Amino acid sequence: MNFKKVFAMILAGLMALTVSLSFAGCGSNSGGSSSGGEKKPVKVSLAMLRLTSSAPLFIAMDKGYFKEEGIEIDPQWFDAAQPIAVATASSKVDVGATGITAGLYNMAAKGQKLYIVADKGREEKGYSSSALLASSAEYDNGLTSIEALKGKRVGITQKGSTFHYMLGRMLESKGLTLDDVTIVPLGKLSAVMAALQSGQIDACILNEPNITKVKNEGYGKEITQVSAVMPYQTSGIFYSPEFAKNKDAAVRFMKAYNKACNEYYNAVVDKKDPAKLDEVVKIIAKYVKTPEADIRLGLPYVDKNGVLMADDIKTQIDWYSSHGMIDGKLDAKDVVNTSFLEEAMKK
Repeated sequence: MNFKKVFAMILAGLMALTVSLSFAGCGSNSGGSSSGGEKKPVKVSLAMLRLTSSAPLFIAMDKGYFKEEGIEIDPQWFDAAQPIAVATASSKVDVGATGITAGLYNMAAKGQKLYIVADKGREEKGYSSSALLASSAEYDNGLTSIEALKGKRVGITQKGSTFHYMLGRMLESKGLTLDDVTIVPLGKLSAVMAALQSGQIDACILNEPNITKVKNEGYGKEITQVSAVMPYQTSGIFYSPEFAKNKDAAVRFMKAYNKACNEYYNAVVDKKDPAKLDEVVKIIAKYVKTPEADIRLGLPYVDKNGVLMADDIKTQIDWYSSHGMIDGKLDAKDVVNTSFLEEAMKK
């Protein structure tokens, strides 16, 4: 064999090896996927409350939808909304699921990055989500309307909370203001319920399954559903600044969440299959630790695809600002980022 032929064979071998290595590089972990197209496993800490409106999250956890996307959920249980917003904004947790509060907007107004990415519950007529309740004694004495709240003690979790917002908006719908009532911040939902039961407050706003629990135990009666007074994006799914940087995992989280929202909507809103409704109720009851019968009486509305009612975020910011609860200027586009869900819905 002459030198030219040997050289040609060596050169061909080197070229083949180079091409082979190049293709191997294309199948690496770039973009969050492992070789062979598998999803790179990622652990995601998820902060939430034991509320019925978290149903799609419970479904996705229980039925393995997050697992299908290579996401291992580390659940972190909280007692109030504001601490979840703080933990998410500071990236102490990856994802937060709770009410959209003045505290959250304040952090954003001061330059703290935090993204509201999807719906987690809204006030929709015909679906029990949040309601104004009076103690049974006060109700029987005439506290049966929003107007009758004047001069009464109303319990909420915290100032600037979703409950504070709902109370203010409902009072204003009847020509009253927050100054017409005595607001009693009690820190957490269980304390609000205990205060209503003991007579330390005359009324409060609660959400499911607590509304049903209070009514069933007989110490509170419903004045009105919040949804009868106003549409409202009560709560959302938030991404921390650090988690949002991992676009691949962030989109995969939304893909699992979107699938669970579809399942919840079909079972609860469309009521397409009684067996599916039974299954959803059982899953919710397991996570919120409430009897299935109570869960069934208060199933809230969640958008079919988990799409955020983004226009309402501006309404909330304007209201909180006008009541001196936001220090600084804030535009809704600074806190809303629906791109992760939109990307997930394309896949």
